[in-house]
Amino acid sequence: MNSNYKNFVPAKSIPFVEFLINEHNFTLKIVNQRQTKHGDFRQLPNGKFQITVNNNLNKYQFLLTLVHEIAHHVTHQKFGRVQPHGQEWKAVFQHLMLPFLNPEIYPKDILPYLANYLKNPKASTDTDVNLSLALRGNIAESGKSFIFDIPFGDLFIFKNTIYKKGNKRRTRFECLNMTNKKVYLFNQNVEVKKYDGK
Repeated sequence: MNSNYKNFVPAKSIPFVEFLINEHNFTLKIVNQRQTKHGDFRQLPNGKFQITVNNNLNKYQFLLTLVHEIAHHVTHQKFGRVQPHGQEWKAVFQHLMLPFLNPEIYPKDILPYLANYLKNPKASTDTDVNLSLALRGNIAESGKSFIFDIPFGDLFIFKNTIYKKGNKRRTRFECLNMTNKKVYLFNQNVEVKKYDGK
């Protein structure tokens, strides 16, 4: 069994994680960062189950992603084919996360946001701006800024494309793609590079 996950989760969560891994038969692979997802769950051609989680996540993100994916596995075992993030998955995910809602595992500045998110969990934790920021310690990756810190009208780079920051809608910013002149909506917690004109 892949035990190097122990370096990726908070120390006090290890007994619970170990229980979940032993209880539910799957292989855990820790993989290089993917742009579009933190983790995934799939059934392999040989009938076995595999969960992958990105290696660039901090311990709190990693644990939440791992339990999210285990919830997909358990939901699949219990209910067969259902909506990927439907009521069945939500109930399983909430149940599996309960032992981890503990100040010895998640710091007090994350717990309230995590508890709030779990009332009605979504497909991605990144859609919950407050939780996403708390999980990252409110710090953007080195050399990047959160989009909410970029002044209105300034240019920034996202995935090698230059955008101009526009108005805020309810929860997202309208940003103009300077190449195709289309407007795209960005979550407030997206990390971007400031454009310095070079």
